[in-house]
Amino acid sequence: MAFRFGCSDDEISWEREGDFADTKYPYVCHAELNAILNYTGSTIKGSKIYVALFPCNECAKAIIQSGIKEVIYKCDKYRDTDSVKVSKKMFDMAGVKYTQYQSRGIKLEMDL
Repeated sequence: MAFRFGCSDDEISWEREGDFADTKYPYVCHAELNAILNYTGSTIKGSKIYVALFPCNECAKAIIQSGIKEVIYKCDKYRDTDSVKVSKKMFDMAGVKYTQYQSRGIKLEMDL
């Protein structure tokens, strides 16, 4: 029997509304948690994490518990939500610095 890692995205709904079990929310793992769970280096403690959106409260807990000391984020479009407000409160309590990324105007293009 082959070892299967993770769940197939084809087996879950990607809906945003409806019964909880029929939406994407109970199944999706955010990028921050994925990065922490899949880190294979010697230690993540004291490191920085770069993210597109400011982390939700669930990801903030994982960031704090893993020992990451700084969050560099691109966008804070959900800043007025309870989730992000709680994230910032927890980061402040735990001494995790958060900084908005400032572009230097460098562009990178890749063909995949």
